[in-house]
Amino acid sequence: MGPILLALGLAVLAWVVVVGDLVRRYRPVWHWYLIGYPAAAYRVVFTWRKVAMLNDLAVSKRPPRGLLGDLVVKGDPLRPVAPRISFPRANRMGLTVLVRLHAGQTPVTFLKAADAFVHAWKVHAVRVTSPERGLLLLTATAMDPLLRPGLASAPAELLSALIGVLESGGAWVMNLRVVPHWLIVGATRSGKSTLLARLITQLAAQPVALVGIDCKGGMELGLFADRLSALATCRREAVAVLSALVVDMQDRMSACRSAGARSIWELPDKLRPVPVVVIVDEIAELYLSDGTREGKTEAEQCSTLLLRIGQLGAALGLHLVVAGQRVGSDLGPGVTALRAQLGGRICHRVNDPGTAEMTLGDLNKDAVAVAQSITAEERGVAVCTGPDGGWSRARSHLTPTEEAVSTARKYAATTPELPAIDRALEVPEGDDK
Repeated sequence: MGPILLALGLAVLAWVVVVGDLVRRYRPVWHWYLIGYPAAAYRVVFTWRKVAMLNDLAVSKRPPRGLLGDLVVKGDPLRPVAPRISFPRANRMGLTVLVRLHAGQTPVTFLKAADAFVHAWKVHAVRVTSPERGLLLLTATAMDPLLRPGLASAPAELLSALIGVLESGGAWVMNLRVVPHWLIVGATRSGKSTLLARLITQLAAQPVALVGIDCKGGMELGLFADRLSALATCRREAVAVLSALVVDMQDRMSACRSAGARSIWELPDKLRPVPVVVIVDEIAELYLSDGTREGKTEAEQCSTLLLRIGQLGAALGLHLVVAGQRVGSDLGPGVTALRAQLGGRICHRVNDPGTAEMTLGDLNKDAVAVAQSITAEERGVAVCTGPDGGWSRARSHLTPTEEAVSTARKYAATTPELPAIDRALEVPEGDDK
């Protein structure tokens, strides 16, 4: 009887191991709730005091004193007291712990101890944030969803693009109705071009006009020309396109004013003009001057026109997506002014700290440090801002160029016409500039 029970026990154990591995591989959320979270919560609760003491997170309380007649009676020796924590609360990708700080404590020491939390709790990462004074929120991520970024579900909305996955496991969405203008930076082979391809693929099926400005001769955006309502391949053409858009913007203002509307979204469907998304690849090419008078004039015109669209375009259905390898104040004051209008920020791996600072520094210093830690092997990984003012690591969905080009051709027949831009791009006969 004994050998039979032993064999049966081993068989059950093997079955549990096999099933557990399958669940972990194909249903990681189930595995986390059933096995990972209870174990991690146990480690958090039973290692908290030790981790706090080893990382200078505990505070020594002054010993109590009392009077017994004329004698001063001293209490126990000094003992370090760790901050109080809540019981770990589970979420889809990890757990959260609320910490109540002692008087005089700051989040800095807890930020430095983040790696110690990771080691003690055996999780992928721990982020430290302060929702209000005196409280800290420790968010532990059990696994890295950016290793294999599958596409999460997201509602299909006009001017909304599902582009990847957030570090939390949620959908990474660029919603131009919520955040109308975006700045995307990234070094060569960091994933910037792949992100733009994904964005165009998502917008191609929507009733939206896409306008490309690619002053590298159209090398990047020219691949999607079938779905673009207009494409400028040099700075002279960019000036013409942007000028036409500013004129169109003024016409939209007049239409809204006549109808008593504050934006085109308040206009009746029959009167509402088509939304326009202007995608600028390599912004530096618009601002750098070749030293000639004509070059300086064109650079100044591009700067002024982009700024006007950024300031006024949101309510009028004109949206900017500005991308580049490098963005810095050395390109001129116009870049800094334009950045202030680009509320959405995405920073891939960059070659210089100045670009990360220019992209994220005015929003959150911690985000700058995280962006600078992205390695060359993490293609597609970026730090992005959210509509709530926070930030997160994210990874765009890999959209092959062939798929993006095929999608652009599929929806070529639905490309809205922009006659004003077409007329602006017409080169008079005999003009070879």
